[in-house]
Amino acid sequence: MPFIFRPITEVDIRQITAWQYEPPYHPYNLADPPDAADIEYFLDPQNNFYIITNESNELLAFCSFGLDAQVPGGDYRATALDIGLGIRPDLTGQGNGATFVEAVLDFAPRTFAPTMFRVTVAEFNKRALRVWEKAGFRQVQRFQKNNDNQTFIVLVR
Repeated sequence: MPFIFRPITEVDIRQITAWQYEPPYHPYNLADPPDAADIEYFLDPQNNFYIITNESNELLAFCSFGLDAQVPGGDYRATALDIGLGIRPDLTGQGNGATFVEAVLDFAPRTFAPTMFRVTVAEFNKRALRVWEKAGFRQVQRFQKNNDNQTFIVLVR
């Protein structure tokens, strides 16, 4: 399935904040409706948010590149392109993750020219960890997020 990447818009933000993930993935639910600060954050060019659609312009996922994909408490001193990825809830758990990861890894070098990729994944998200590891990422760090003691794992490729 060919994917199309484009910068996020306010209409897209309102769609993705309405997505609802079932437990245990509910920590990924966003504030719905988004407030002005949320919209400003997503639209800030420094956060590099992109929407992933199909050829029919159906919103399938979103991704970010850079600081947004970092989690407070991690060591991000090494130079790498941090990647965040959110897939529409009804498309998760069906083996689609690898397809989205491949598309993001194809798009990112043409847009950012990184020397290394990095992702930070919540430890409970075993599905995401498997997908990134199958894409050639290896675990390099485990840490507790500042102020909430949730464990995260940093992977690089």
